[in-house]
Amino acid sequence: MTEPTVLTAPISTTDPRVVRAVELVWREAELLDRKAYVDWNALYAGDGIYVIPVDPSTEDFAGTLNMVYDDARMRQMRVTRMIEGYAIAAVDAARTLRTVTGFVPRSVTDDQVELRSAQVLVAYKRGHHDLWAADLVHTIRLSPDGPGADRIVRKVVRLVDSEDAVPAAGFLL
Repeated sequence: MTEPTVLTAPISTTDPRVVRAVELVWREAELLDRKAYVDWNALYAGDGIYVIPVDPSTEDFAGTLNMVYDDARMRQMRVTRMIEGYAIAAVDAARTLRTVTGFVPRSVTDDQVELRSAQVLVAYKRGHHDLWAADLVHTIRLSPDGPGADRIVRKVVRLVDSEDAVPAAGFLL
């Protein structure tokens, strides 16, 4: 005889720790849409990782192919390229607008929140719109100093079409 599955109550999105995490994710989207890349990078913890895997089901980001796998050093190099104007992607960057919604807390402790959400990004460049859709997972480190000191420890962007040919993105997802 098998044991019945015990379902745990979902974590409320009104939990103050979850609210802090959601607000940080929205702040991140706002900074990216405004091309405030230095401020965006400052939202990440020193040990933070920003990753866009090709394989939509992988958890082994270091051992599999990724479109982006940025630690602090790589994020800083990317930001430098974006703001100094030497990269063609920075000179002729698309205008973007992100909608991040459908937040589902996966785990919550007093010092960390893991949060899943959905992102739709519209990019406009030279009379053409591109649509990017992704499942996001953010791991947010909550600071005892308050919400202004919370940091992103990991952001995983799983594009819904990651296994197909993906158009070039001169912006951060």
